[in-house]
Amino acid sequence: MNLSPTLTGSNIELRPTIAADWPALYAVAADPQLWAIHPAHDRWQEPVFRAYFDDALAQPGALTVRERATDRVIGASRFRSAPAYDGIEIGWTFIARDHWGGATNAEMKRLMLDHLFGFAPRAVFIVGEGNLRSRRALEKIGARATGEVETRRMAGADVVHLIYAIDRA
Repeated sequence: MNLSPTLTGSNIELRPTIAADWPALYAVAADPQLWAIHPAHDRWQEPVFRAYFDDALAQPGALTVRERATDRVIGASRFRSAPAYDGIEIGWTFIARDHWGGATNAEMKRLMLDHLFGFAPRAVFIVGEGNLRSRRALEKIGARATGEVETRRMAGADVVHLIYAIDRA
């Protein structure tokens, strides 16, 4: 599967993240309210976001989200192989707050799912147990909790993450 595609929808475009995206992505990510209920609640801090950004650049799958009407960078997401869950992970997503609650996340996930299902039978989403906003957004697009959990170290603490999935069928 091409983990670094360019995906174009009616309102947004996702394209491979490049080093030159740093200022625009950090401008979005520097909003502390974006991360308030996220397990990596400190990701708005420049050194923490720099580590996240550098990790994204170090492997295929990182995508920058651009609003087509304004050419403004409004967030990011990633594809990652998830062999333990028999699928491809879609995650590490953040979007500017002025795009919360609208059609942006649904369009982004539809584009990513359409691409993924051309190659893999399952999309996997790994979300912090307490991140209710992301959990509700996943449920709105049809993802279901699998009952599986894993623990990830984030912001200096071990955080329980729930595994959600959408199967191609």
